[in-house]
Amino acid sequence: MKIDMEPFYRDGLRFSCKRCSFCCRAGPGFVFLSRTDAESIAKSLDMRLREFIQAYCRWVEWDGGKRLSLKEKASLDCVFWKDGCSIYETRPVQCKTYPFWASMLGSEEEWRDMTSGCPGAGSGELLSREYIEASAKLDNGTEIMTLELDGGYE
Repeated sequence: MKIDMEPFYRDGLRFSCKRCSFCCRAGPGFVFLSRTDAESIAKSLDMRLREFIQAYCRWVEWDGGKRLSLKEKASLDCVFWKDGCSIYETRPVQCKTYPFWASMLGSEEEWRDMTSGCPGAGSGELLSREYIEASAKLDNGTEIMTLELDGGYE
């Protein structure tokens, strides 16, 4: 007997970013950066990569190594939050793929928990299962900068 393991979002999910900053304010967390993310943001700020990392990033312990993450302000807001995302056009993949992260797509309950605080979730455009899974795959497949692989920026 074959068990149907269709995800709860098989018919898609509604999401339209309201740029409310729910995902980047007033709570601790990490915004991990790939080399491409870091280089793109640095270029948009007219900075060298090393300068950008020193000014706006931190190395955090994660899975036995050090990963590159954006800093947070004392308020726990993202360092780039200023009445909205000040780098929205060059925001990291992790931010672009929100809320379609594996941790939020594991069950309908996890999705509902996230939607309780995000006004864009459950409203707006109906996004297909294919779009959702491509976003989750992009987020999961992004190679984050690590001190071991990209050392010399600390």
